[in-house]
Amino acid sequence: MKKALSLLSIFGVAMIAAFVPESAHAAEGGELTKLGLALGAGLGIGIAAGVAGLGQGRATAAALSGIARNPGASSKILTPMIIGLALIESLVIYALLIAFLLQGKI
Repeated sequence: MKKALSLLSIFGVAMIAAFVPESAHAAEGGELTKLGLALGAGLGIGIAAGVAGLGQGRATAAALSGIARNPGASSKILTPMIIGLALIESLVIYALLIAFLLQGKI
């Protein structure tokens, strides 16, 4: 648990550093800031993709279990499941955009 919190704190510091003006980066030591931005971008997309994969797997498993128990309700289960999967995937795309923005600051 402590390891996960430390990784999230590194990501948070990188997110804060991403929105600091460029003149402040030069005054604080640019290499450490670039390291933080790179770690934040890499960890951010990695965590987002991993958690989204787990969420999509659980959603699909629950939907298929419901369809197996009641095949007549498959049309009522399938549509919300696909919408939910699309929303989960959109969150990963947002994380990818943030990672690209962070990489552009390096």
